[in-house]
Amino acid sequence: MWWCESIRIPYSFPCFVHDTRCTLWLSRVGIVALRDAQLSTCVIVVHRARYVANPRGSVMTESRWRQRAALMRPAPIRLSAQRRLERALTIAELRSLASKRVPRAVFDYVDGGADAEITLRHNRHVLDQVTFAPTVLADVATPKMSVSALGMTSELPFALAPTGFSRLMHHAGEVAVAQAAARAGIPYALATMGTTSPEDLVSEVPSGRKWFQLYIWKDREATKQLVQRAAAAGYEALIVTVDSAVTGQRLRDVRNGLAIPPGVTARTVLDAARHPNWWLAFLTKEPLRFASLGRWDAPLAELGNLLYDATVTVEDIAWIRALWKGPLVIKGVSSARDAARVAAVGPDAIVLSNHGGRQLDQLPHPYDFIDDARAQLPAGVELWVDSGFSTGADIISAYARGADLVLVGRAYLYGLMAGGLIGVERAIAILADEARRTLQLLGCASVRDVTAAHVRRGIPERPAIPEPLPSASAASPEAAPLRRDHHE
Repeated sequence: MWWCESIRIPYSFPCFVHDTRCTLWLSRVGIVALRDAQLSTCVIVVHRARYVANPRGSVMTESRWRQRAALMRPAPIRLSAQRRLERALTIAELRSLASKRVPRAVFDYVDGGADAEITLRHNRHVLDQVTFAPTVLADVATPKMSVSALGMTSELPFALAPTGFSRLMHHAGEVAVAQAAARAGIPYALATMGTTSPEDLVSEVPSGRKWFQLYIWKDREATKQLVQRAAAAGYEALIVTVDSAVTGQRLRDVRNGLAIPPGVTARTVLDAARHPNWWLAFLTKEPLRFASLGRWDAPLAELGNLLYDATVTVEDIAWIRALWKGPLVIKGVSSARDAARVAAVGPDAIVLSNHGGRQLDQLPHPYDFIDDARAQLPAGVELWVDSGFSTGADIISAYARGADLVLVGRAYLYGLMAGGLIGVERAIAILADEARRTLQLLGCASVRDVTAAHVRRGIPERPAIPEPLPSASAASPEAAPLRRDHHE
């Protein structure tokens, strides 16, 4: 960059000349830039000029400049966090981004599974084996994305599942998740092990559909009080998780020594240097705690075993059914046999789930027994699924298999770790866009139009490539042995 004294317009003034060939401009009062294929860009500081200089020295009228300027609109300004999140086009890319934004122990808590993580990998494998069978020549210009869940509308074909310790992932925590869900018009379930109380969440986010997830604790009176608090706060439905008699062995958490709140050790101090924003929020925001429990300084691996009741039976679910007057959902059924047993209690919905691979390892995915489970449910009981759904195509395939609703967990937690509220909104937008596009490419005008005819289980084998016809030279005696060896 260098100074020049003037440029040929009605009067002279100082200006900058750049070597670049980019084009910038504002209004006639401000900074104006012109470009010519033969000249470098001239950036001119204009105060009261009604004319703009042409790179060749002639004068361009203001009206003509405006016509050209309309074709050169600058890109909208985005905050750095928005730009970062908009570059994430899939949940997998949000996951990669999240891994860089939070401490390793926090990311592993969300990303990991139980024991050898066989179920965690199996979930993805099963969903990757789905093959679609689309219908063509159908009007899918405006597909209907809404579905009915517990007698009310969800604007998208999925809801946000209950997940614990959300303020560990981002200081905005459950409030940010509930806000994003309310804006999208989908339900959100607050977890018993959440870091925001049922009352505070309703106070912070009065709009939107809210469900409350419950573990039946050893302390039955404390359990009863939680149910009563959720009812008094206006929660629409109660989700009782039944697959946690004890806590699964999550080896990543054990090795990381994860606790709530995190302790200050040599490892955490080193980690703070790599993730200063997370640690700054942790040290300056409201202290991290279990909203329904209070402070817990021991490793998380020990918490569940002290709270969860290994003596819970179907009779205890009947007790909860008597306490709770609203819709009741039973979550954590992993066999058709148990679907029949639980249905006898009278729930409004059952969630087929392997807890995202976080409890008992080597469990089946809901797709492995969804047809048998559906056959065991009486009319009127909704069948929901979760565990590993991380794309819009996954979600739509669940409806083809007969599900009434899909719950997603890790997918939005990656967004929460990557960017708080706008990260959760980005995760919802990614799933919604993928689901909408999948519907259109399947030839379905609504989610409920997807049927078993639109999906098959298993990637078809590649067809055998036919051998080329023998050429004239192949008919020679020298070529015959080659052909025989090939077939052998």
